[in-house]
Amino acid sequence: LLDHEIEIEDPAEPVPLPSPTRGTIEFQDIWFAYGEKDEGEPDWVLKGVTFKVEPAEKIAIVGHTGAGKTTLINLLMRFYEPQRGRILLDGVPISEVSLQELRNCIGLVLQDVFLFSQDVAYNIRLGSGDIDDGRVREAAGRIGASRFIERLEAGYDQPLGERGSTLSVGERQLVSFARALAFDPRILILDEATSSVDSEIEAKIETATDELMKGRTSLVIAHRLSTVVNADRILVMHHGELKEEGRHAELIEQDGLYARLHRLQFAPSS
Repeated sequence: LLDHEIEIEDPAEPVPLPSPTRGTIEFQDIWFAYGEKDEGEPDWVLKGVTFKVEPAEKIAIVGHTGAGKTTLINLLMRFYEPQRGRILLDGVPISEVSLQELRNCIGLVLQDVFLFSQDVAYNIRLGSGDIDDGRVREAAGRIGASRFIERLEAGYDQPLGERGSTLSVGERQLVSFARALAFDPRILILDEATSSVDSEIEAKIETATDELMKGRTSLVIAHRLSTVVNADRILVMHHGELKEEGRHAELIEQDGLYARLHRLQFAPSS
């Protein structure tokens, strides 16, 4: 891994994003495959995906496993480059923006939270000198993490076990939410952020999610459709294509892919 050549690099002359960043995201005819075939057409993971997200809009992305949901995020973060098409942030192609500036605009909360074995405060600020103790505590308080942090023996100075092993799954998730809020990104990405917690903790995390998404452009990937019914717009991915988009009620009325996914999840058990 260490010897592997870096494939995604900064452009020779980076173009600055508009200041302040508004958070408009646009995917224009994106085609992407993780590997090239020796002969013939690549095994496309995304096929001609086009959509636009307005500033502060909450977008949910749903679909079966393998539909291409997480790949969209990988491309937005420039972990990979699309073979065709382009992605714009505030009208600027992200391939022309420095990686640091691009990623500073985005807060990413994953299903599998990574915490260091250092103290709670470090795990929220990640060593950033720009985030003081007051901002750490404010972020934890707004998210609802302060209640369990202050019950720890050393509070915010409490060292965590490796990967946060001394905290529950839900507590680790709340720390990661506080981290995202402390860095105050213009764009928020939640990738399956509630899929590993029980219903009681999920309710607390949903409250924290609402606080975190206020005023931010948000992309929420979820298998649990109950967590996305209030989205401004839902994008339905299927075999790498954007098949449907609209609000929850509109998609239910269309009786298409989303409606079928909804019936599968909420059908009464026999």
